[in-house]
Amino acid sequence: MRKINNVPVWGEPLDNAVAQMAACAEEAEYVALMADHHLGYSVPIGGVLAYDNKVSPSAVGFDIACGNKAIRLDVDAQEVQARIGEIMNEIFAAISFGIGRKNRQPVAADLFAASIWDEIPVAGKLKELAQSQLGTVGAGNHYVDVFIDGEDQVWLGVHFGSRGLGHKLATYFIKAGGGKDGMHVAPVLLNLDSELGQQYWACMELAGAYAYAGRDWVCDRVAGILGGTIVDSVHNHHNFAWKERHYGRDLIVIRKGATPCMPGQRSFVGGSMGDISVIISGKESAESASTLYSTVHGAGRVMSRTQAAGRKRWRKGKLALQSEGEISRQMMVQWIEEFNGVELRGAGTDESPHVYKRLPEVLEFHCETIEIEHRLMPIGVAMASDDEYDPFRD
Repeated sequence: MRKINNVPVWGEPLDNAVAQMAACAEEAEYVALMADHHLGYSVPIGGVLAYDNKVSPSAVGFDIACGNKAIRLDVDAQEVQARIGEIMNEIFAAISFGIGRKNRQPVAADLFAASIWDEIPVAGKLKELAQSQLGTVGAGNHYVDVFIDGEDQVWLGVHFGSRGLGHKLATYFIKAGGGKDGMHVAPVLLNLDSELGQQYWACMELAGAYAYAGRDWVCDRVAGILGGTIVDSVHNHHNFAWKERHYGRDLIVIRKGATPCMPGQRSFVGGSMGDISVIISGKESAESASTLYSTVHGAGRVMSRTQAAGRKRWRKGKLALQSEGEISRQMMVQWIEEFNGVELRGAGTDESPHVYKRLPEVLEFHCETIEIEHRLMPIGVAMASDDEYDPFRD
């Protein structure tokens, strides 16, 4: 860890993200940048911020409660490996990936009986959308992956958030709080004693419950496809705000693309489609306190979506390529074939392994704060196809 402009930074510093966090630090009590950091809207991805009785819809981000869930199944790894092509076909057919998707089958959830839908108008207007999208994965860097660990155990990992519900809630509260659209704008801050702050917190928690329910449903659905029983699970948000105590103070801690990592707390951290993922647990150390007990949420991008895939624009329902990107589909496929022969469904070149750091190298920067319990090797990856546009990705 090093301090740059009074910002604790893990990993190789990206100047634009460090400068962005230094600006955010002017209103925050504490800040930190994890090793997978990169520039984000208003607040860097991989950023951790602590406020005194304030919450920032900008810092939580547009994909409220985006997170990961991993489950271990009691199925034979060799059998799964032998029919991974068939399994990935079934996953890709059963789970909805992409823009504004509605689930092919209605998903019941207790959260839809919550009083908040009637008490807060913006939530009520989004209830029907939320019901139709529960259990959909979306596009961008959201995925359903099948893994085998070093003990020949089969794992499933998913990554997505609160879909249109979270995106529209974030948009509403950022605007209501006086925020502006743009990458380099100051984060919107809401006092938790205000009516708007209380409404945002309630809606954020609603989106959190929604994201958990969606990831639970997808994991259960895919476990059924694999024909296994869930024997272990790890579940965590990484775009959210929590009420926590640090340095003897009660604070609001916001992690944007950063994972809670209290001592003993387990988390699933995904790499790219051409790299390992891991199950980790937090450990106590002097450095852990400096992160506000946080860690990475992934490997971290080194290339923007536009740089990788080119500039595209939707016109009359069709995707038109305006300029070529640096990564071709052939390059992406060659990488994953040479890495582990991953069975790939969907995915665009903006999610190629070329655009990400290597996860083991990123994790090494946090070696004083985490223990790696399991290294997961991907054998199947399902994501939205590259012709799917999704405004709800993080």
